[in-house]
Amino acid sequence: MNIGLYFGSFNPIHTAHLLIASYVADSALVDKVWFVVSPQNPLKPSNSLLNEYDRLHLVNLAIENDNRFKAVDIEFRLPKPSYTIDTLTYLQEKYPTYTFYVIIGADSYVNLPKWKNYEILKNNYPFIIYNRPGIELKQPLPKNFKILTAPLLEISSTEIRKKIKAKKSILYMLPDAVRIEIERNGYYK
Repeated sequence: MNIGLYFGSFNPIHTAHLLIASYVADSALVDKVWFVVSPQNPLKPSNSLLNEYDRLHLVNLAIENDNRFKAVDIEFRLPKPSYTIDTLTYLQEKYPTYTFYVIIGADSYVNLPKWKNYEILKNNYPFIIYNRPGIELKQPLPKNFKILTAPLLEISSTEIRKKIKAKKSILYMLPDAVRIEIERNGYYK
């Protein structure tokens, strides 16, 4: 089985995340997309992160009616900060017959040389790269890297958190079930 691993803080998950995941799921490269909720990204500050279990719950709410998707908490049980190579090593041991594709934005692709064990990742795992505004990918890419053309939505979790703090509407930026849960619990205020 081919699994697309969509790593992220998902702080919170929003419509652009879901649209990219949908395009990956429909690409014929993977059978399912797993949202890997990262408790702590080593390249991002963690002081603005909602609790990882709350973020996982929001992802589950966002994808509950789509059987192409699954939310996973694999990294909750691994050492922090979360490194992609460690997660992939763990998953490969647990699911030896699966092929795992790493789903990243072009902005993350540009930063790949900063990732732990970058050369091992680049040489041993297939990647699906989705476009990001203003980022030109240098050609040629490694042979196991595929570019996915998906619509670009200028929505970010940072923008959503800022809107919540400013008491502005976040309607249509994320699924209703996620928005309702955020409002009910007073997240990001």
